[in-house]
Amino acid sequence: MTARATVLLVDDEPNILATVRICLEDAGFAVEAVGEPRRALEVLRERSFDIAFFDLKMQPIDGMQLLREARQRWPETTVVLMTAHGSVTSAVEAIKLGAFDYLQKPFEFSELQLFAEKVYEHHRLRNEVRRLRQEVERVGETGDIVTRSPAVGAVVDLAMRVAPSAITVLIEGESGTGKELLARLIHRSSPRSDKPFVQVHCAALPESLLESELFGHVKGAFTGALKDRQGRFEAAEGGTVFLDEIGEIPVATQVKLLRVLQNREFERVGESETRRADVRVIAATNRDLEEAVRSGGFREDLFYRLNAVRLTLPPLRERIEDLADLVQYFLAKFGHEAGMADDVVPVLRSYAWKGNVRELENVMERAVILARGEMIRLHHLPAEFQSAGEEGQALLSLEEVERRHIVRILRLAKDLEEAAAILGIDPATLWRKRKKYNL
Repeated sequence: MTARATVLLVDDEPNILATVRICLEDAGFAVEAVGEPRRALEVLRERSFDIAFFDLKMQPIDGMQLLREARQRWPETTVVLMTAHGSVTSAVEAIKLGAFDYLQKPFEFSELQLFAEKVYEHHRLRNEVRRLRQEVERVGETGDIVTRSPAVGAVVDLAMRVAPSAITVLIEGESGTGKELLARLIHRSSPRSDKPFVQVHCAALPESLLESELFGHVKGAFTGALKDRQGRFEAAEGGTVFLDEIGEIPVATQVKLLRVLQNREFERVGESETRRADVRVIAATNRDLEEAVRSGGFREDLFYRLNAVRLTLPPLRERIEDLADLVQYFLAKFGHEAGMADDVVPVLRSYAWKGNVRELENVMERAVILARGEMIRLHHLPAEFQSAGEEGQALLSLEEVERRHIVRILRLAKDLEEAAAILGIDPATLWRKRKKYNL
């Protein structure tokens, strides 16, 4: 059986050392018992422990010295001082120096086990708080990208590695997966972060206006061009241009964009003067650009220029382990504090989410508005979710029972290996079942 926590026990009285060791091991802890305090000092310098029990009065090194060493080397270790009656003042001083608590001798076997449970619970909760703080800091560093998915984490890590450079980045992913958020993260993490981040929705602009939007125009260049106007590349000077849905750019404009990427040069529409463009380009697409190249709808040379670094964001249905965290994130974003009923999250997890994270955000915003400060329930969700909730009460196929059980275990387990162990299958089998059920 896996030990609950590792414990360093130090006491120069052999009988107490043996008794406390037996007691802690009986409670499920992995104990290293040391009867010589100088040896304990060596052990502390070699490795860390979750919890440490030090006797206060020892020679030639006392518990206070061991406490200082532990706090300096391993600040995450939870330290307890054991002290005889009459030394409480010293124990209180130890707490001021960072010890969690003190245990007064003599003590009963059951008393020690109860005390050890309290110490372990404190240590566990403190580690959980530390983990959550790190998660919050990570979210802060990565903007609004909330994830515990290894696949998304790998994409973010690669984005952070290439951010300091000026290399062109292509972000792929279905609509609503967070491509713009990732582009903004790259810009904020780059040396260009104090310069403009200019976004162009290529699909939203008609072909007749796109070139002017990108490169600008001079007065009289076309009907309606009443004055000179700079384009997005000039507006982003020194910063980043984010070309969203780049697969929708017409071929004629692709040629001019290729020139910008190759030579950092362009001309305004209706002008012969060549201008320089000191910008970084990040492009995004929900299309298969390689297929577009094969069909002739996208230039191959432009594709390879854009594809210097390719980042692919998975759809929400392939990172379902993020759903609960995303739900809580959006509830906090919309100021909802009443929570939601227990039967809501399973229904959300079983939904296909074709609109991905953006669709989830919209559903959560709608639910918050309809709940009016009360707990969110199934009837606050759109009709398609309510019918899914009703179906959950019907008779289920064996395959659906398996799918739901795997979903539940994945939600509860700390990682995929633990989930596979709980399910009684090997990780490869779990991987195949996740693929089968789009989990």
